[in-house]
Amino acid sequence: MKKSTLFMLLCAFAVQAEPVNINKADAQAISASLKGIGPKKAEAIVDYRNQHGGFKNLKELENVKGVGAKTLQAIAGDIRLTDAPAAGKKPDSLEPKRKK
Repeated sequence: MKKSTLFMLLCAFAVQAEPVNINKADAQAISASLKGIGPKKAEAIVDYRNQHGGFKNLKELENVKGVGAKTLQAIAGDIRLTDAPAAGKKPDSLEPKRKK
């Protein structure tokens, strides 16, 4: 009995949250999905988005109070700017896209 309980607990920790679309998610979803982003920072992300429009690149998140380069680097893989990346596409870049 103890082994099965331990196994179930270990499996629960292995499950990772789905990436979150920061251009659509509410503060609660952002906070729940991004390690190191609590309710206050998540609310600041939503407030920034409401004032300035959707995020065009991940680097723009550094404009939100409390989100620095170190935090952004840690959460970049769990953030999406659209609903779903194209098949085989790498996560959204930290660098702004260059115009052609």
